[in-house]
Amino acid sequence: MSKNSGQAPPDKLELYKQLLGLHPEIELKGGLKLPYTSYQGNMFSQLTKAGVLGLRLGKAEREAFLAEYEGGLLETYGAVMKEYVAVPDQLLEDAQRLLPYLEQSYAYAKTLKPQPRKRKQ
Repeated sequence: MSKNSGQAPPDKLELYKQLLGLHPEIELKGGLKLPYTSYQGNMFSQLTKAGVLGLRLGKAEREAFLAEYEGGLLETYGAVMKEYVAVPDQLLEDAQRLLPYLEQSYAYAKTLKPQPRKRKQ
């Protein structure tokens, strides 16, 4: 079994970091096992251990993305994430082309009700 088991592939993680580097307000969280971004407790992007980037989009943006690209909805841990699109690898490799979708995802997260913080006991 590889040393990297259960973690996002390093090449995909690097592409994700490059994308996030184009938007300084957005901070990568979660480490190697589940790299993600969130706003007020609402996750809006994630990189799965299979190396698939998922972006959380509002309904109109999600439908437009799915009509444009063949990635479909994001599946992770055997569940379909209904608000997340799976970003095709070719698009992940083009940070400038992907940036507007990341911005749409961030804007959508800002419309969601903040999640309560969990207190450590």
